[in-house]
Amino acid sequence: MKKKRWKLKNTPDEKTVLSLADSLNITNSLASLLIQRGITTFNEAKLYFRPSIELIHDPFLMNGMQEATQRIIRALTSNEKICVYGDYDVDGTCSAALMYLFLKELGADVETYIPNRLTEGYGMSLQSIDYLKERGISLIISVDCGITAVEEIDHATSVGIDTIVNDHHQAKDILPNAYAVLDPIKPGCAYPFKHLSGAGVAFKLACAVGARIGKNELPLKYLDLVALASAADIVPLVDENRILVKEGLELINKNPRPGIEALIKSSRMEPGNLSAGQIVFTIAPRINAVGRLGDANRAVELFTTNDSERAIELAKILEEENIERRKIDEMTFSHAVSLVESYLNFDKDLGIVLHDDNWHPGVIGIVASRLVEKFHRPSIMLTTIDGVAKGSARSIPGFNIYEALQSCEDLLLQFGGHEAAAGLAVEIDKLNDFKERFNSVLRMNMSEDDILPDIHIDAKISFSEISPKFIRILDQFAPFGPGNLRPLFLTENVAIVNSPRIVGMNHFVASLRQNGNEKVFDSIGFNLGAFVNYIDKENNLVDIVYSIEATQKDGKAYPQLRLKDIRLKEMHTEKI
Repeated sequence: MKKKRWKLKNTPDEKTVLSLADSLNITNSLASLLIQRGITTFNEAKLYFRPSIELIHDPFLMNGMQEATQRIIRALTSNEKICVYGDYDVDGTCSAALMYLFLKELGADVETYIPNRLTEGYGMSLQSIDYLKERGISLIISVDCGITAVEEIDHATSVGIDTIVNDHHQAKDILPNAYAVLDPIKPGCAYPFKHLSGAGVAFKLACAVGARIGKNELPLKYLDLVALASAADIVPLVDENRILVKEGLELINKNPRPGIEALIKSSRMEPGNLSAGQIVFTIAPRINAVGRLGDANRAVELFTTNDSERAIELAKILEEENIERRKIDEMTFSHAVSLVESYLNFDKDLGIVLHDDNWHPGVIGIVASRLVEKFHRPSIMLTTIDGVAKGSARSIPGFNIYEALQSCEDLLLQFGGHEAAAGLAVEIDKLNDFKERFNSVLRMNMSEDDILPDIHIDAKISFSEISPKFIRILDQFAPFGPGNLRPLFLTENVAIVNSPRIVGMNHFVASLRQNGNEKVFDSIGFNLGAFVNYIDKENNLVDIVYSIEATQKDGKAYPQLRLKDIRLKEMHTEKI
């Protein structure tokens, strides 16, 4: 078991805590959680618990929005052929579906184009632009891609196609010479919120077009797609993202479109109470799977069809592809772990860079994420495509993987992404030089302490505080995600009732009680099964870090403690 550092957040000012707790009629612990999230007054709490779509930012604050809307309206009035050019992941397919449906409802002659991950790779290509020219396209609207497509957009211009870029990724030194470039993080853009998903940027464009033609309400129909994309793309759920995701989840739960309803049911869930976390861990992998193993246009069709029977067929395809993806994923992960444990020298290298000719390009991003989770080090997985090593990079919290790749730019054929994740390509004969440079960059910017995972604890509480009202208010902190994480609690001197056991793949399960209190809580700790070996009747007192989540039992919801880490009172540190 990898040792973790427990870091208890500072307790807010007592007077502020008492004042907020009194004004909201909540416990001091809940008031402290709100203050940690920047909420110190009754009115701020009201906005946090009741976010309103009316509070999102004016889309015309985004640089390039005037030009983009003018060009789209001209294309609509002239009946030009428009192509929405997306990406093959959840954000890209949701973005493409959103923009397609919005333009279609306005009477546009519009189609979508999603590149094939295996044969075309990420983003726009010269070949795809030539193909779209042959189809008579005169306007391309890119979604969730395009910000680095400098050469490709120049080529589009040269053959008479205008391009509007909608993206949220990091720009390179030169911006593409498009008709308009919408990206809240591009240099010089004054848009006040910098963390939109690709679908979020597409939604802002739809809002701006809607405002210009007197159809302000129309884009709101597509907030379900924004919610799916934003949750799946792990963008911070703060500011307007929190509003968009909360509103979108409500749409999904109350009135899901046929494709989303079919997808939820094929995932063996029921519409009505879907959370952002369930999107990330259950829905998103199924959508991603069709793009990882084949044609992501099937996901776009799923989101855009009104035919319930066709939606069920497509959802079944996504389910089958996801099962196959998981098999390939598991084999690749096992192979990668064996390489790390056999050949990597962690005294010398702070990062993991692996390459194998036969790894499936559709799963290496997932496996890179799993390596980060297992070893807590920046990780890069590469496979060979057309004689070139291509793959995915994933980072640990607090380390900017995009900037690290930027420091290796002269050794790379291409790269792109953001702080937490990126894609890259490198010549095979430069792989060793790249590994050396990458680890050199890590040594200059990281220390051994950085690779020890931290658990940031929000508050220390006792079990006696966990009441139905406490849980009901805690639920209103949702949707949870980066920037608004599900709170983690520390409770000390907890007794394990009866004997703990292991279920599934090494998951710790036990009933817990504190200080002889009659309250007993069920708990589960994923991948914490090894602790069972250290607990017996004489040695069963522990400190725990956990979140509180609901579990269904006999048709009723009960609180369950989701354990993140355990410390036995009698256990020596070196044992864990």
